[in-house]
Amino acid sequence: MLFPAITTTYFSKCEGGGAAVPFIVPAGSSVFHCSPGLYLAKPPVNEPREPEQFLMQMPQGNPLLLSHTLQELLSKDSVQVELIPEKKGLFLKHVEYEVSSKRFKCSVYRRYNDFVVFHEMLLQKFPYRMVPALPPKRMLGADREFIESRRRALKRFINLVARHPPFSEDVLLKLFLSFSGSDVQNKLRELVQGVGDEFMTCKLATQAKDFLPSDIQAQFAASRELIRNIYNSFYKLRDRAERIASRAIDNASDLLIFGKELSALGSDTTPLPSWAALNNSTWGTLKQALKGLSVEFALLADKAVQQGKQEENDVVEKLNLFLDLLQSYKDLCERHEKGVLHKHQRALHKYSMMKRQMMSATVQNKEPESVEQLESRIVEQENAILTMELRNYFSLYCLHQETQLIHIYLPLTSHILGAFVNSQIQGHKEMSKVWNELKPKLSCLFVGSSSMPTPPLSPPEGNFFSS
Repeated sequence: MLFPAITTTYFSKCEGGGAAVPFIVPAGSSVFHCSPGLYLAKPPVNEPREPEQFLMQMPQGNPLLLSHTLQELLSKDSVQVELIPEKKGLFLKHVEYEVSSKRFKCSVYRRYNDFVVFHEMLLQKFPYRMVPALPPKRMLGADREFIESRRRALKRFINLVARHPPFSEDVLLKLFLSFSGSDVQNKLRELVQGVGDEFMTCKLATQAKDFLPSDIQAQFAASRELIRNIYNSFYKLRDRAERIASRAIDNASDLLIFGKELSALGSDTTPLPSWAALNNSTWGTLKQALKGLSVEFALLADKAVQQGKQEENDVVEKLNLFLDLLQSYKDLCERHEKGVLHKHQRALHKYSMMKRQMMSATVQNKEPESVEQLESRIVEQENAILTMELRNYFSLYCLHQETQLIHIYLPLTSHILGAFVNSQIQGHKEMSKVWNELKPKLSCLFVGSSSMPTPPLSPPEGNFFSS
């Protein structure tokens, strides 16, 4: 569940004569906690709002609802991330990537740490959105396999970000994908510094309550459970797909070795012993035929490699992309619980302590000045609580949208299955063609100058063991 169970509602009058604010007390607790109820009050005056030119525009209609289709999301941009060729190697101090955006029609060079700063700024500006995780930092002795795995992960990360509705229209993304200067990290930090996060820059932040369904708690509990189940299933599908693609590449290696051994057999130069002289022509013809078979087996191996690589790119990578998105949703739910809700609970606890101090000071008839200072601190804490309450509902608003985004991406499943089926059909079709071309050559293996009859390709069962 996203929220603690609740039993009793209390109301506290807002500063300045505003509407009563509900506070909910969990069962068995004497400390006030945040409820999933919604406040109508505006942000307290002590939290500065951004100048008008920095505020996001209010969307038309119901802004909670996303009208995008999967195709619209995928068409927002296509970003390629490639290792810079001259920097490839096993022992590099820095790995650089060429990041090319189809939307911005440009290529820039980025290091892993540039991605790290970009990721940090996204989280800072959009704490209530699905920000995909970055691959881990490079370990000592990282090899080509690790570098390639991280390149693929960075490509998935930047494409998910480039196709995310709020991120795709933000200046952070444009700068990261188009700025060619050497100080991109400082430029990214400057864009966020002093601007505030999405709650501060969105005009509807204080009105999120108006767009949320009344059963928001039950809806998100169900959605979170569903997405957890989807993630677990897709995780297993990805593992199976990896094994299938890996087996295709292993099969290619075996076919290639099989062909090389046939070629080695045909190239054998060991003198023929005298006792086998009667079959001299047979052995010579056989060697000549076997030597040429390595060409077909090399071609079979090439087809198997192509199928394995295609399944890695079109099936495994798409499954990994969807898993990255699902994981970012799980991370967002956790941030919501451990972030805004936890801070709200701590603020309410602090408020409760201040009220007790105020009551104690009044009873003990302390100096009026100290009592006034305590009253001022209590008012500030009430404002802070109200702000966090508003943030809580804006976080729920964003979570609702991010849940919709997950479901918009769900039809990607058909793309993945289609790519898998097509790969299998095409791969088997191409390999079948090579096998069929190889079959006549096998039929002629024993046809030499003596025009010996061709033995059957598959001897009748029991021939080898008959008495």
